[in-house]
Amino acid sequence: MNLKLRMRVALLATLVVVLPGFGGVLHGASSGAGLQTKQEAAGPSIDAVEYTNTKYGFRFSLPNGWKGYSIITEQWEATDAQKGVVERGGIVCIRHPDWTKENPRQDIPIMVFTLTQWDSAEKSNLYVSESAMSFHELGRNRKYAFAVSNRYNEVDVPGREEVDKILQHEPLHPLWSK
Repeated sequence: MNLKLRMRVALLATLVVVLPGFGGVLHGASSGAGLQTKQEAAGPSIDAVEYTNTKYGFRFSLPNGWKGYSIITEQWEATDAQKGVVERGGIVCIRHPDWTKENPRQDIPIMVFTLTQWDSAEKSNLYVSESAMSFHELGRNRKYAFAVSNRYNEVDVPGREEVDKILQHEPLHPLWSK
């Protein structure tokens, strides 16, 4: 290999190694913050609180500040416009331990769908009060799909941003294989 070609290869290799480290600096973040974000995104920290639901087969990772959470179960109901039937399913709400009636906080409302119901939901066939429901899928196992309504955080209560951040880090883990 001639000298010019070796220099180009060395320069390219250096750029591949060095430029990712400068990416955080160029975007206003230190490299330490970038590492922290990668660690948070990789999974729950050692201090994480785990909620396990054996009825529906999933585990949900929460930050340590949620220790002492409570679970509220509800039911969703929607009309399947394509089939002309009313569909129902469970909602598992994870409630922050600081929630009170006087000072409510944002719950994490996990909607549970059978896979057939989820197929209708993905096709925007489920309606509540003449409005199509839209969802963000959190995960699925061999029997159920888990989602949050895209309107779950429309009420202005404390903790909305925290719940949004929790949901960004893929906290739901199916227990049963697909």
